[in-house]
Amino acid sequence: MDTKVLQGALVEVPTGTVTGVDRRAFGEFVGPQGELASYAFGWTTGSDPHVARLSVGIGAGNPGGGTFHAVVFEHEDGHAFSLTDDPFERVPEGGPDLTADEARAHEDLPFIWWVADQVMQRDRRAWWMRHWLLRTTCIQTREIFERSEPILLVQHDADDGMWQLIGASDADSATGKIGHLHHAIDEDQTLIDTLDLPAGGSATRTGIGRPWNRHC
Repeated sequence: MDTKVLQGALVEVPTGTVTGVDRRAFGEFVGPQGELASYAFGWTTGSDPHVARLSVGIGAGNPGGGTFHAVVFEHEDGHAFSLTDDPFERVPEGGPDLTADEARAHEDLPFIWWVADQVMQRDRRAWWMRHWLLRTTCIQTREIFERSEPILLVQHDADDGMWQLIGASDADSATGKIGHLHHAIDEDQTLIDTLDLPAGGSATRTGIGRPWNRHC
């Protein structure tokens, strides 16, 4: 059996601020030997510093079962996890909430970190969260920045790793704008489908709601 990360619900709740949205994504994990876990991760737009949350649960109703909670934060050129006492979410496979010390002493902690890594690699919502954590910048045409055109081309440059967002109008370096990639995804969540483009790859579509065609 292959490892599976099964995306579940995405819950978005306004925080009451102008730009604040609390996002929580849920899912299930199935390991190659049938190991089960459920997870939730989330972040709040407009918050600073950028720190996300993660819960992974195993062994519901069984001795040794529990829910592990962690924060996710920027570290060097990527992200890192740190166990926390503060519960984030209840998940179906989880048992009692574990403190950080209880989680560190748990024999299944290496499995939990493996699940966490697999979720960050395979759940598309986690890619979105990671760009929020890292404040990934992108170059946008003026029309995209002003939201007068839809994004029709996403390009991940090979030389410097920069992301470019282009609409129907030709790109003009004189009028291009620098923005954050996660803000563009906030406005058009279909961009999630392009976030695994390798450096040098691109994706195009003919209009909003149309499928992305990848060029890697």
